[in-house]
Amino acid sequence: MGLAPRRVAWQVLQAVAAGAYADGALERELQKAALTPADRGLATELAYGAIRQRRLLDAWLDRLGKVPAARQPPKLRWLLHLGLYQLLATERVPASAAVSTTVELAKRGGLAKLAPVVNGLLRACLRQRQAGQNLVLPADPAAALAIRRSLPDWLASELLRWLPPERAEAFGVASNTPPPLDLRVNLLRSSREAVLEALAAAGVAAEPLADLAAGLTLTGRSGDLRQLPGYAEGHWCVQDRAAQRIAPLLDPQPGERILDACAAPGGKSTHLAELMGDRGLVLALDRSEARLQRLRRNQQRLGLSCIEPRVGDAASFSVSLAAEAEERNGAGPLPFDRILVDAPCSGLGTLARHADARWRLEPAAIDGLVALQRQLLEGLVPLLKPGGRLVYATCTVHPRENGELIEGFLAAHPGWLLLESWQLWPQPGAGDGFFAAALQAPG
Repeated sequence: MGLAPRRVAWQVLQAVAAGAYADGALERELQKAALTPADRGLATELAYGAIRQRRLLDAWLDRLGKVPAARQPPKLRWLLHLGLYQLLATERVPASAAVSTTVELAKRGGLAKLAPVVNGLLRACLRQRQAGQNLVLPADPAAALAIRRSLPDWLASELLRWLPPERAEAFGVASNTPPPLDLRVNLLRSSREAVLEALAAAGVAAEPLADLAAGLTLTGRSGDLRQLPGYAEGHWCVQDRAAQRIAPLLDPQPGERILDACAAPGGKSTHLAELMGDRGLVLALDRSEARLQRLRRNQQRLGLSCIEPRVGDAASFSVSLAAEAEERNGAGPLPFDRILVDAPCSGLGTLARHADARWRLEPAAIDGLVALQRQLLEGLVPLLKPGGRLVYATCTVHPRENGELIEGFLAAHPGWLLLESWQLWPQPGAGDGFFAAALQAPG
């Protein structure tokens, strides 16, 4: 009956509700279960999908159940979410299988006495759907958007303040659509044409991304990426199409000194090194040694030698470098030709990629993030040479973290120039949401 992938998904839902991160919880459960590749894919789809759609599924529970979703026993609530998600949002699972497997999980998972409740509620949902009956949404546009696209109330309200209704709707759709799997070809070791040919020979469907010289996207199922041709040889790495736009905006040149101030896990550091022909220095700074280890592994696999990973806090890095230089020779630290600030942010452009992120973020957290982002910029300005270029980037769409922050920085720093800025909004199947601004220091 295919219980194993559904059991994995149910365990993940319970772990996330208890505070675990979705990706870590899924990986732990998959390691414990001996699933086929197809079943791993189903478990992933069901777990991430039900987590993304938590708000909508709760609304259906409120409609169908005698007890509101918030008062359901947690274990039962997440099992019902699993069953409802299969009925409401998946095409690959027959309705009869969705009901029968969920009921069987209840019997085997310690909820045997509640199995009739599970059966009755899911069949009621099925009958209503077959009769064309749907949720009755609130009259308030923000409240309706929040339920329809499974978003927190505060975010739905903000979206309608930032965007016209149709674009707010598109954001919600994109946030619930599994993201595409994009690759960036390492042009120092291969070509996009050669990688596409090797993938095609292995039966993996892929297409070039027209506006990215090294970008391509996988259009079919890929399985374990580490087994695909070119992975071990460093011919490519995984990087979303939006993120692939950031390093070229810095316009790195061979032989330059470049600081990637918030570098791990290293996608943009390695891209910078490739664009420089692996000549010069990319100082890859990050506070997390564990995350820098991932960067080092990618650097080695891609065959890049000009990256120097270093543990450190970007906000106070200028002070650290000055102290090192004073101890070494009494002179000031050498300035950097270019600096990339891929700042910590709310991640609102990557909700499709991080299924549980929307339920973790509180609007009050934006204040702290904006303060940190401004602190990073101010702390790094002394390290840029006169006339040098700085790129500030985030994977969010919140104006306070993006355009408004850059406007405030420029107002406080006369002589700095805004060379270019753009905001990408997430689109279904078309990449993450990203903001970037290229600034030039006074010469």
